[in-house]
Amino acid sequence: MPVDFLILSQSETAAAAVDVETLLASITIFVLAIFVGWQIITKIPPTLHTPLMSGSNAISGITVVGALIAAGAGAFTFAKFLGFLALVLAMTNVVGGFFVTHRMLAKFRRRD
Repeated sequence: MPVDFLILSQSETAAAAVDVETLLASITIFVLAIFVGWQIITKIPPTLHTPLMSGSNAISGITVVGALIAAGAGAFTFAKFLGFLALVLAMTNVVGGFFVTHRMLAKFRRRD
C-alpha cells in the first residue's frame, strides 16, 4: 500500500508541475499579445481605425458566443456567474464598438 501512495504522490507532483508550466506559458503568451497589440494599434493610421473597429467587433461577437456557452443551462456555480459576467461585458463591448464605428463612418459621409 505505501508504494501506491508513493506513486500517487509522484503523479500529483508531476501534475502540479505541469500546471505551473502551463500557467507560466499562458502568462507569457498573454503579455506578448498585449505588447504586439499595443504596437499594432499605435502604428495604424487614423483612416484605418474604422475597419479595425469592425474587426474587433467581430472578435467580440465570438466572445459573446463563448460566454453564452460558459453561462449555459445547469446549476448555478461561480463559473456560470463568470460566464454571465463575460456575456454582459462582451455585449457592452459589441454595442459600444458599433456605436463608435457608426460615429466614425458618419465623419466620412458626404454632406448634401
